Amino acid sequence: MKKRGVEKSRINLLDLIPVRNIKWEKKEDGLIILFKPKFEHAFLKKYVLPRLKKPYYKIKLDHVGSFTWELCDGSLRVKEVAKNLKDKFGEDVEPLYDRLALFLQSLEKTHLIFYKREDK
Repeated sequence: MKKRGVEKSRINLLDLIPVRNIKWEKKEDGLIILFKPKFEHAFLKKYVLPRLKKPYYKIKLDHVGSFTWELCDGSLRVKEVAKNLKDKFGEDVEPLYDRLALFLQSLEKTHLIFYKREDK
């Protein structure tokens, strides 16, 4: 329901700039492994996490996910990431915008990336 006199600004995903938020490493075969901490709370991160034998979940990305992750460096907008994906993988990533939106939304939901907005 729309309130009178209040115009809600819409945010276009394609204009946002994704930025990586966690540790990661690139393997020899070019694939990326993300290291997600097992705890988010500051107290647990500071006192419990260092005592664990395996303090991180390891998330392995495929070729498309790895390429996308490397592009999320805070310098490219989502539409530029999509263009680079299209140039590199062609028809293999179709439907491009749907897949990219779902991938980036899942990364943001689990706090692996965040978005910054560059005001025009």
